[in-house]
Amino acid sequence: MLHIPQPAPAPSTREPAEVHGARVPAQLALWQLNVLRVGYLFMGGGLAVVTWPLLFADKQWGLTEGTVQCLLVGMSILALLGLRYPQRMLPILLFEVAWKLLWLGVIALPLWWDDRLDGATREQAGTILWVAIIIAVIPWRHVFVQYVMTPAEPWRRRHTDRTPRP
Repeated sequence: MLHIPQPAPAPSTREPAEVHGARVPAQLALWQLNVLRVGYLFMGGGLAVVTWPLLFADKQWGLTEGTVQCLLVGMSILALLGLRYPQRMLPILLFEVAWKLLWLGVIALPLWWDDRLDGATREQAGTILWVAIIIAVIPWRHVFVQYVMTPAEPWRRRHTDRTPRP
């Protein structure tokens, strides 16, 4: 009987690998990348529709209002870049979740407990609660493995790791 050699199985794309001694992050499944893209489109597209026209309106901005506006436009650009690179841009979604959960916990929740959540603060809380969509699309197991369980990158190179100078 003729024996035909079988090619070695391809390595799993879900396990981290090493390239030149550096740990390469595990790849997400295609469906997870596409779910992330939905989150980036929701965040980046929503911010683009709301903030871009305001940025280019003929208006004098105050320091705080102008800073917030520019930050939101910058975040929308980075979120839209997440459509192309969903895994690489994951920290943008994590930042979005972090600041919104902080605001809800530090600002809105105490006011709500004291029954003083009113007007603009109530409206802002309603807007910020849309973060639930971003929370739903983030692959939290991947985040935990990549940002908590994976060993940190070195703070400095050991003497033997340095490339010799010419």
